[in-house]
Amino acid sequence: MRKLYILLVCFLIGISTILHKNNTSSEEERLTIYASLMEEQAIKAVEEFEKETGIKTNFIRRSSGEILEKIRKEKENMKASVWYGGTADTFISAYEEGLIEPYKSPNSYMIPNEYKDENGIWTGIYIGYLGFIANERWLKENNIDMPNCWEDLLKPEFEGNIVLPNPSSSGTAYTIVATIVQLMGEEKGLEFLNKLDKQVVQYTKSGLTPGIVVGLGEAGIGVTFLNNVIRYEKEGYKNIEMVAPKDGTGYEIGAVAILKDAPNMNEAKKFVDWSLTKRAQELGKSVGSYQVLTNYKAASPKEPEFIKDINLIKYDFKWAGKNRKRLIKKFEDMRD
Repeated sequence: MRKLYILLVCFLIGISTILHKNNTSSEEERLTIYASLMEEQAIKAVEEFEKETGIKTNFIRRSSGEILEKIRKEKENMKASVWYGGTADTFISAYEEGLIEPYKSPNSYMIPNEYKDENGIWTGIYIGYLGFIANERWLKENNIDMPNCWEDLLKPEFEGNIVLPNPSSSGTAYTIVATIVQLMGEEKGLEFLNKLDKQVVQYTKSGLTPGIVVGLGEAGIGVTFLNNVIRYEKEGYKNIEMVAPKDGTGYEIGAVAILKDAPNMNEAKKFVDWSLTKRAQELGKSVGSYQVLTNYKAASPKEPEFIKDINLIKYDFKWAGKNRKRLIKKFEDMRD
């Protein structure tokens, strides 16, 4: 009887060990991603990545500035492994604070040098151009012309009728701030932003929101990435029009990177490798994402072709990333 009892205990211990190993293996295989691109695209990416690799993956969607703040708080115990989408200059800010683990993917050869960091801090997966969106009905009812340059936004007729994203939470908004400062110089740029603040009726948490607010007629003018406007038109917001400022505009390189001291490093590298492929990048257009793609083999959506020849400034991502905290503080102090 005693021998039987000992055998039973050993058997149960063995089963427990096997179950523990299986659970540990399952936990090790589960990948968490912080995503700053549109939610539908993140859902599709996770679904397809799981199908192709068998790696269980979940994501949390936040604006770029919100993710930066989140990983600052999690620095000593990083919860996610990958940052997927969002403006590259915010990734540079994160790296400056010790929050990014450089990784040169073997697939990065498919991404032109101008769309990736030479040290593997971030790698670009899409490009988006800043521009203006207007409610066409509002313009006609008030007999107002579409703004065509940044200075036009300061005209009296736009007072209280402009909606912008908030630089504290939105990567799109910081791209606006950094564009103005690089275009006009810091002193004149901040002076312009101070004047523009008087015109703004609402600051939104996300860079996606101004287009929706304008499309609904709750504001006359917004500033956002123009690929978002294409999406809103296809979703039924027919009463909108868009333009890129003729005096020059900035742009984003949406990036992917691995977080410093992240769990599941091998799985994180597999996701970054996958995200740079032609197939992964082309998934976006199937769910209403119309950015220009960075993989030279990938076919970008046809819809943004009409904006490819806009007047782009020589946007300095490294400078923008390293000066992000300082410029946002100046912007916030200006508004107080």
